[in-house]
Amino acid sequence: MENDLATEMRNKAGGNFRNGYNCAESIFDAFRELIEPDLDSNLVRLFTGYGGGLGHAGCMCGALTASAAILGMLKGRTSAEGDREPCYDLAREFHDRFEDKYSVTCCRALNPHPFDSTEHLRHCLKITGNTAKLLTEYLVEKNLVQQEKKAD
Repeated sequence: MENDLATEMRNKAGGNFRNGYNCAESIFDAFRELIEPDLDSNLVRLFTGYGGGLGHAGCMCGALTASAAILGMLKGRTSAEGDREPCYDLAREFHDRFEDKYSVTCCRALNPHPFDSTEHLRHCLKITGNTAKLLTEYLVEKNLVQQEKKAD
């Protein structure tokens, strides 16, 4: 099936969210396992403040900002002399795809329900899972990950 990996990543990020992680933590942890499984899982704490559009400020969606971080893991520079444009281009293009899908990138516009209400959590679960799916499809399209995962 063509979207097996995308569906798997949607489900993994959604499962992370259901287990209590916020949107950004859910995306990061799911993709950390896919891209850098040996990376310390405690680094998920770097993404805690991104939830709720930066700590409930309602700004940029945490699932989107975590997706940009994943792109940085794959194509970010490792020195100040390195070229940042390849990563910038990927981040901007993914931002635009997210915006095309949802019409907005701002947390409070994506999900107008009161934070942590049942409706809010249900809606964030969908956004988080579907962002993971969108990111996976983008990564496969850009040849940044393989459609089939390596056998363990």
